[in-house]
Order: sequence, then structure tokens, then C-alpha cells
Amino acid sequence: MTLLPVLTMTGCASTGSKVASDSAAVEPQTVPPPVFEADSAYAYLKRQVDFGPRVPNTEAHRLTGEWLAAELARHGATVNEQKATLSAFDGTQLMATNIMGRFNPAADDRVLLLAHWDCRPWADEDPDSKRHSEAVDGANDGASGVAVLLELARLIKESGTDRGIDILFLDAEDWGATHDDDSWALGAQYFMAHLPDGGNYRPSAAILLDMVGGKNATFCREYFSQKSAPNIADAIWATARAAGYEEFFPNRLGGAVTDDHVRLIEGGIPAIDIIDYRPGEGFNPTWHTTADNLDNIDTATLKAVGQTLTDYLLAH
Repeated sequence: MTLLPVLTMTGCASTGSKVASDSAAVEPQTVPPPVFEADSAYAYLKRQVDFGPRVPNTEAHRLTGEWLAAELARHGATVNEQKATLSAFDGTQLMATNIMGRFNPAADDRVLLLAHWDCRPWADEDPDSKRHSEAVDGANDGASGVAVLLELARLIKESGTDRGIDILFLDAEDWGATHDDDSWALGAQYFMAHLPDGGNYRPSAAILLDMVGGKNATFCREYFSQKSAPNIADAIWATARAAGYEEFFPNRLGGAVTDDHVRLIEGGIPAIDIIDYRPGEGFNPTWHTTADNLDNIDTATLKAVGQTLTDYLLAH
């Protein structure tokens, strides 16, 4: 995603250690799951980048938000928007919008898929200090997770599943300050304070995507995810292994990342974060730099994440 990891990595507990729970079996399928089209996901990703950096309070941000809501509706979701003015750490008032698309809204048991759609206002990790004031394109950190979920929305509609699935695009995740965890994930904080269904919204599982389109991506089990929802992590990593994507999803514990999912965990929702963090190296090297652009996106990564989620959600 992006800045999600942008947030801060608060530690790398047991980094590189093998996770014992590698036994989650994937049940035999009588009907193959749909094929996740990586080229379609890439087109969704490029469309976002073409708007320009989706920084709150900009025209690119406004236009992108309208497009995202329209795309979810086009794929058959019931769309709800949360609009709010949020105070950033530097006093800036951010005009933010969380966008949720709900499939089969009458279903009681629900799975929540989420990603942040805003961009980092400053490329403060760029190796060229003269470019630190530039906004990032957010091709990987932001647009990639949204792109995978938009392609999943298309497949959900085509599959005819009766499963309760919600897709949430969170805003104002990346306008944060180093060493101030509370300044990140403002959209997620607002969502948890204003939950749908009169505050009674409680999905049985939440899966966050962040930075899921980069080259040579590595998705280790994130520390807080493993503590909150090891059963969900077991199922996702077993599904990836069964689909042939173990190279992307090594069954190892990674770092502790303060991301949108932590806000959900704090509110009692079991959540995991699929995020590109490489133990011993850190986040994807384009993170919060001007190199977070289309040139550094790999459709093979989009495919690995997208097909894994498709198999997990829609195989039967």
C-alpha cells in the first residue's frame, strides 16, 4: 500500500522464524474458482495513477473518489460513503471519504476487504532530498490494493456468490508523522468510531491489502495479524501455497506494522494485513519515494495476491 507500512514498523518480533501453524488444509474444490485477471487489475491501478496523486484536498483525490464509488456500484455493490473533515497532525483539515461497497448486504456473516486509496503527500523517503516535498504517485502504496479489490468486485458479481462481502476503501491513511502512530490511518479511526449498521457492524474476518503490486514482493505474516487472527492468516497462507504462490507468501513471521488493520483489531475485529515487508530489508524500496510509479509494478504480484483472495473467497 503503501504508506500503510508507511506507518511505523514498531518491531520485528521473531522476524524470519518459521510459523508453526502451517497445517491449515485447503478443502478440495468441486467447482474451480474464477480466474483473477491481473491485466484487468493493472488497468484499475493505472486508472488511479492517471488521476494524479490522490492527496486529500486535491482535485485528483475528489475525482478518484467519485470514480471508485461508481466502479463499486457498477459491479453490483450497495455503496455507502462516509465523508468527514479530519485533523492531521500538522493541523491541516483533510476532506476525507471512506467508500464501502457491500455485496449481499442481508447476509449475516461478513468478510471485510480493505485498502487505503489516498497517497502520501511527501516523498520523504526519496534518496534525493530535493524531491522530499513532492507527492508520490502511490502506484504500489495505495493503488495496488484498491486495484486488486476492484477486480475482485467484478468477480464477486460474476460469480453470483451469496456470501456477505464488503469492500472498504479507506481515506487519509498516509498523512502521518514519523514516530506518531496515532497520526496515521485517520480514515480507519473514523470508520471504527462510526461503524455501519448503527454501530453493530462486526465482520467475522477483515483482510487489509497494502503495497501488493511491487516487484519481488514478499508477504510474510505480519506480527499484529498473527496475534489477532492466526486462523485467518493460516487460511490465506495455505490458500496461497495451494495455488502455487508460496514464493510470494513464505510461511514466516515478519515485522510489526502499524497499519489500518490495527485500528480494527483495537475495536475487536479480527484482522490481518497482507503487506510487502521484507525481514532484514524493510518495506518495498519504492515506499514513500518518487519511484512508487507504474514502472515498478509487477502484474505477477497482483496475480499472486488477487488469485489467493479469489480462491479464499469464491472457491466452492
